[in-house]
Amino acid sequence: TPLNPLIVAIALGALVAASVGVPSWAESGVDRHKLLLEVGIVLLGAQLTVGQLTSTGPSVVGLAVGVVAVGVLFVELVGRWAGIESRTRSLLAAGASVCGVSAIIAVAGSIDSDEADISYAAGTVLLFDAVTLVAFPAVGSVLGLPDRTFGIWAGLSLFSTGPTTAVGFAVSETAGQWATVTKLVRNTLIGILAVAYAIYYSSGDRRTGAGAIWHQFPKFLVGFLIVALVVNLGTVDGATRAVLGRISDWLFAFAFVGLGVELNPRRLRATGIRPLAVVLAQLLTVSLLALGAVRLLV
Repeated sequence: TPLNPLIVAIALGALVAASVGVPSWAESGVDRHKLLLEVGIVLLGAQLTVGQLTSTGPSVVGLAVGVVAVGVLFVELVGRWAGIESRTRSLLAAGASVCGVSAIIAVAGSIDSDEADISYAAGTVLLFDAVTLVAFPAVGSVLGLPDRTFGIWAGLSLFSTGPTTAVGFAVSETAGQWATVTKLVRNTLIGILAVAYAIYYSSGDRRTGAGAIWHQFPKFLVGFLIVALVVNLGTVDGATRAVLGRISDWLFAFAFVGLGVELNPRRLRATGIRPLAVVLAQLLTVSLLALGAVRLLV
């Protein structure tokens, strides 16, 4: 189709979920979409070269750390001013600043949040995932951003890994690769943030050492780095890399159908006005700062 196939996959998933729903026999399969996405990202490591990573890598790491720090502080401070309850505020800060619902769940487990808080925060983040899927490619086109610049900007600004990958590849292969890599750098901070919140809310019986960090760490990142290392050692020929790229494309397509189901509007009803306003302000502030920094430093 003239449209990017990953965007089509998301739209079809959302359409089916919103209209007829997911039958019970298919739910367990649909729930595997995050696993498919992670495997696709691991195989994406075969498409990147050491030269690409070393040329921009240090700047991306610094920008990612800065974005997470600014995002968390912004939501915590503005959310407190807006009267959002402490644990809900922390879940929103994690979801908007690191990696969406995954970060919300990780932090929720470390601070004993209840289901209502999790649903409230997840609904807010999922709503912005849906909006940014459409908005970011359009804004990037209007601004005329180079593919690499757009990819890094999207990776620094968007909330969840799936939408970030989809937005990047909707623009180009290069933008998709840089969006994914940049987002993975942000994702590595999930364990550290979860442990930091556990210490903050500590009741004295929480494990907050290296084991806790590893438990929350996105382990598929290790697979991504291993694949990238093996390929760059020259042990994989061009034809094999092409096959791995095709498999990754198909895994992304299936994963994004599941992502579309997750973005079902019926699941977003818990979202309220105050968290929407705070998260919108955070998204606009962080994305504008990130865009300026990327143009200046990368």
